Amino acid sequence: MPGHSTGRHHPHQQLALFTALFLIVIWGANFTLQKHLFALMGPGAFLFARYLIMPLCALLLMRWRVGVWLPPVSRPDLRRLAWLGFVGHALHVGMVTYGIHWSTAFSSSVILACGPLFTLMILRWKGLERLVPAQVIGVAVACGGVLMFLSDKLLGGHWRAGGGDLFLLVAASFFSYYTVAAKPVIERLGSVLTMGYATLLGSVPVLLWTVPAAGDVVWSALGVWTWLGLLWAVVVSAFAGWLAWGWINAVRGVASTAPLMYLMPPVAGVFAWALTGEHYTWIKMAGAGVTLLGVALAQYAGQFKTLARLRS
Repeated sequence: MPGHSTGRHHPHQQLALFTALFLIVIWGANFTLQKHLFALMGPGAFLFARYLIMPLCALLLMRWRVGVWLPPVSRPDLRRLAWLGFVGHALHVGMVTYGIHWSTAFSSSVILACGPLFTLMILRWKGLERLVPAQVIGVAVACGGVLMFLSDKLLGGHWRAGGGDLFLLVAASFFSYYTVAAKPVIERLGSVLTMGYATLLGSVPVLLWTVPAAGDVVWSALGVWTWLGLLWAVVVSAFAGWLAWGWINAVRGVASTAPLMYLMPPVAGVFAWALTGEHYTWIKMAGAGVTLLGVALAQYAGQFKTLARLRS
């Protein structure tokens, strides 16, 4: 397994760390970039453009790594991949896009950081993992943090932004389900085929759904910088970014790399403040801190207990 072959003595350890930190900056800035693109073309048209580009990237990836454009898979696996594509792309990415549009860049990054909580609960529901008391406490702390984080919007009557955050919370649960459901498929078919076919099949409902929104945009009127921003958000941040993150995990190990994701909300907050003037109340900052603390406790408490057991 990759986790056993990685460690501090890997020859690309420093390069992987630098790449990870660079990716965190790209992903943090991408929240503000997407907000800007949504203002120019709308979230529906952005999704339409994204899922014209992403399938092409998926085909090129399979051609590069496997040697053929469409590697053969069985019908049962094709159905599983279609379901993963629907959950991971049509539901998760679709809801994230509209959630970011309705909410703010910083709020979106904090709410999406709650994904590991849903992963733990799904694993517990399926009987694949037991939660230790510290993890249960972590879930409770994170839920309290989310309530703190949303309170200023809801009490202030900002229903659209608050609704966007709740939309993002549901979207995070879909990605957690995708993560758990994709694991056995990835173990059998490999990550390239799983990612490639899920992207291809998941793009179909998104394109059909967003055709009307795309028809309302005068694409020829969009400037060069808008097109470059769109390509950056889709090809560099979304597609190449997750490929690079997979390589980083293979080099550093998941346990060493995952905590770096908690740097993304502060980075997103800095970009939103510097570029769009987004401001933060003390209750929002406190809620964000409590949320991330709870998520970290829930995510890593079980690992610490296992490590202590192995050392004793």
